[in-house]
Amino acid sequence: MKELKDSKWFDVEYLPKEYIFSKEYRPGNLDSPVCDSIPVIDLSKVNGHVNSVEAIVKASKEFGTYLNLFDSIPGYSDSIPVTKQVINHGIPEKKVNDAMNVLKEFFNMSSKETHTKGWIYTNSTDYAKDGVHLWRENLKHPCHPIEDCIHLWPDNPTRYQEVISAYLVEIQKLSLRILELISEGLGLKSGYFKDMSEVQLLSSNIYPPCPDPSLTLGILPHQDPSLITLLYQGQSNGLQVMKDGQWINVGAIPNAFVVNIGNQLEIISNEKLKSVKHRVVNSTNETRLSIATFVNPSPDTIIEPAKVLVNEMEPSRYTPKQYKEYVQYNNAFGEYTVAIQNALRSKN
Repeated sequence: MKELKDSKWFDVEYLPKEYIFSKEYRPGNLDSPVCDSIPVIDLSKVNGHVNSVEAIVKASKEFGTYLNLFDSIPGYSDSIPVTKQVINHGIPEKKVNDAMNVLKEFFNMSSKETHTKGWIYTNSTDYAKDGVHLWRENLKHPCHPIEDCIHLWPDNPTRYQEVISAYLVEIQKLSLRILELISEGLGLKSGYFKDMSEVQLLSSNIYPPCPDPSLTLGILPHQDPSLITLLYQGQSNGLQVMKDGQWINVGAIPNAFVVNIGNQLEIISNEKLKSVKHRVVNSTNETRLSIATFVNPSPDTIIEPAKVLVNEMEPSRYTPKQYKEYVQYNNAFGEYTVAIQNALRSKN
């Protein structure tokens, strides 16, 4: 990716002290290899195949919710171990590329307002923890329903709203398909998630090259407060997930989506599916751009374990709570939780 033309805060020889985290949060050794056993599911082969649906649930249990979903790549599927499957997610490559390009244009703009209308832009000077800054820039805005939210999005680049709305239509279709398969795998009724899942929030991050990635982070360790999160990371590595007490690298595959099962699906599944910690580390020579879309329950939805998953042997592990109460109580979006909730609530 071409270096950011106008954003020069990162163009330094040494890492400024305000970006250096305490030892407990530093990523440390960045030389660990990319994990080659992250589960991969072929979405084009799932329908009607019980084993494939079971594989989705099994992967979610074993790997803290990460699945790689990607279109067929000539010559690539042969290199996947037999226990893994390549995915056809069905989103046109052009729409994904257009979304990445327009977001790159946004981050390349010389001046960007913050907290404008319904969107939030944060740069490297925003605090992450204990007065330390993250090595990234971020854009967030509401997404559902698109027709009520689109006027809350950035006006520049001028094609932003058209391109991102087309992208989100595809994300909504894919998210419903994935949730339906997970529902089937858990033994829930068909359409269980249909009326409670909304692509509510887009969060895009750009991580410029960093002089010393071992001392800072792009995103702190966290769990997503969503049902599922669909992440597109292009061909840039940096995503890490915690497994068995160790951070492992989730490789970036061309045309791939990473599906992260969030806290709400962990609750609904009564902990049959797990949401684990993940983070983003930086690179000395690469710029990473990603698009995360959070598929959440509607604010008033009561979140609790599905009745069919609760019995004497498996009692409910959670108290029923409205999703908006969960977000507020857990301060799910940090210092921007109130602003995001207000944007999702108002949409006007």
